Amino acid sequence: MEIAYTVFAFIFGLVFGSFYNVVGLRVPKKESIVSPPSHCTNCNRRLTALDLIPVFSYLFLRGKCRNCGVKISPIYMVTELGTGVLFAFAYWQIGWQPELAVALLFISLLVIINVSDIAYMLIPNKILLFFAPLLMIARIFAPLDPWWDSALGAVIGFGILLLIAIISNGGMGGGDIKLFFVIGLVLGTMHTLLTLFLASVIGMVVGIIVLKVRGQGRKTPVPFGPSIALAAVLVYFYGNSIVDWYWRFF
Repeated sequence: MEIAYTVFAFIFGLVFGSFYNVVGLRVPKKESIVSPPSHCTNCNRRLTALDLIPVFSYLFLRGKCRNCGVKISPIYMVTELGTGVLFAFAYWQIGWQPELAVALLFISLLVIINVSDIAYMLIPNKILLFFAPLLMIARIFAPLDPWWDSALGAVIGFGILLLIAIISNGGMGGGDIKLFFVIGLVLGTMHTLLTLFLASVIGMVVGIIVLKVRGQGRKTPVPFGPSIALAAVLVYFYGNSIVDWYWRFF
C-alpha cells in the first residue's frame, strides 16, 4: 500500500508540476493563470489534452510544438518530473503526518520560484504572500522543536539577507530576502543558516559554470533562486544529517 501511495504522490506531483510551470511563468508577467488556456507561445495554438500530459507529451512530441515545430524549453518537463519525484519522496520519508502538508507546500513554493527566477530573474511577491500564511498555519499543526524556532528562523533569515543587501548595495534581490523569511518559518534558525551557506556554495559553482559556458563576464547576473531552492530541499530532508556529519568531521 505504501508503494501505491508513493506512486499516487508522484502522479499528483506531475500534474501539479505542470500547473506550477504556468504559475511561475505567468504571475511575474501579471497574467491570469487560468486565461487564456495553455497555448504555444509561438503560433498561439491552444494545446489539447495530448499536448498536456506531464512529461509524456514532451517526450512524445520530441520537445517541439505539434503545430509549428518550434522547440519547447526542457524546463517544462524538468519541472513536472522534479515535482513528481519530490512529492513522492516527501511521502516516502514522512508518510501521512501533519509534516507532509509542510513538505508539499514548501516544495511547491520552491518549484514555482525556481521557474520564475530562471525565466525572469524574479521571485514574485504574490507567490511568497500566498504561501507564507499557508506555511505558518501548517507549522502550527506540525511545529518545530522548540516551536518558537520558526519565528526566530524567519527573523534571522530575513535579517541576514537584508543586511547583505544593504552592505552590498543591492547585491541581493528583494525576492531572495523575502524568500528566506519563509524558509526560516519552515526550517528554523540553524537549518536556515545552513541553507544560506549551501545556497551560496551552489550558487558560486553554478555561476562559474554558467558564465564559462556562455563566455560572459563576472558582472553578468545569474539567478540565485534555483540555488536557494536546491539548498532548501537538501536541508529540509537532510539538514540534521549534514549538521551531524559536520560536527563529526571537525
